[in-house]
Amino acid sequence: MSLFTLFCANKKMNKKQVSRSVAIPTPITPKAKKRYLKPLLLVSSLLSVNALANTTPAQQAWQDTLEQAKNQTVYFNAWGGSETINDYIRWAAKQVKQQHQVTVKLVKVSDAGNVVSKLLAEKSAGRTSDGSVDLMWVNGENFKAMKDNGLLAKAYTQNLPNYTLVDTENKPSTLYDFTTPVDNLEAPWGMAQLVFMYDADRLDKAPTDMTSLLGTLENAKGRFSYPALPNFHGTTFVKQALIELIEDKSLLSKPVVAEDFAKVTEPLWQYLDKLHPLMWRSGRTFPKNAQQMKNLLNDGELFISLSFNPNDASNAIINDELPSSVKTYVHKGGTLGNTHFVAVPFNAKAAAGAKVFANFLMSPQAQLHKADPNVWGDPTVLAMDKLSAVDKASFAQLKLGPATLNASELGKVLLEPHSSWVRALESAWQARYAK
Repeated sequence: MSLFTLFCANKKMNKKQVSRSVAIPTPITPKAKKRYLKPLLLVSSLLSVNALANTTPAQQAWQDTLEQAKNQTVYFNAWGGSETINDYIRWAAKQVKQQHQVTVKLVKVSDAGNVVSKLLAEKSAGRTSDGSVDLMWVNGENFKAMKDNGLLAKAYTQNLPNYTLVDTENKPSTLYDFTTPVDNLEAPWGMAQLVFMYDADRLDKAPTDMTSLLGTLENAKGRFSYPALPNFHGTTFVKQALIELIEDKSLLSKPVVAEDFAKVTEPLWQYLDKLHPLMWRSGRTFPKNAQQMKNLLNDGELFISLSFNPNDASNAIINDELPSSVKTYVHKGGTLGNTHFVAVPFNAKAAAGAKVFANFLMSPQAQLHKADPNVWGDPTVLAMDKLSAVDKASFAQLKLGPATLNASELGKVLLEPHSSWVRALESAWQARYAK
């Protein structure tokens, strides 16, 4: 029903009567003002009632959260080892301050495990409210420890409006944090994924999987390597190989069974025994870390390298650490990846403000800004087909680095094995190959 119809119904007038009657006398007397404003106030009241009737419980709950969050100060505990990331967090904090009157203070930490220990101490001391941490950057074993010890606030991400945009279908690591079910206890805000790099001036074609890597190295012997375990990148490469080669992949989502470990991993060791003689220095020596691999790729000693940062090659090209001929690629069946999250502790003082900030970090605005290589270059957790046409176009127009794959080119993200596999693989690898 229109405003005009409601007005006429209230005064029992036709259009001509209304046309004559709404010419309010000048000057407006208090009596006249009351007579003419009354039907308009009635219309306003009816519209307000109608709007409330159309508000869903979820929308009302979120409005309540926004109201509670106003003027709260959120202490966000996050790894502070990168000024690039710190600058991004400060930018996000500024946006939330402007949009929602929430103040976010970055608390730099060197190890999330220390924050978990602090929260555990607070719980042991009976500090169930007014905690020192409102939001924290957490994933992997630290998340599992928090979940197991009841250090997390009740499930909340399902109530965040922007969570509906997350690509839970093609990025399963948004639902399983190193095989631990997330259960809406932490909000995803960025991705990391294994990528490979090759010098297109020295190699015509990039391998498409672990098997084709062997074939490539038969014609380019010595031009690939990976760091010795337990280096993170070395362990990541070995886990990727295991995922591709193991017969029953479902075993990787479960804890290692010591009695079955040798049999299950036999295809991996057979593969590495074939690979190592074809590698740099015949596999007798391994690079120390990712930086040394990058240097070897730059010098032409390696034709193929790897990284857990999809923007690594582009950043290195821009900084003159790698030649412009270096390209990024992934294996056709997908590559290992994980998601970084933010979680609200059980005793957060500013829980509402923390949820508002977590929601903003998943917004198209924040994810687009973060994906910009000039800002951070962190891959988005969002699904392009869930975005509005405008937001989707903005991501498509984002100027990525010269060797960076876009969201669709990065392909499928493979889940991390259960955390118990890491120690088992590292111990077995060192026993076989460490000199």
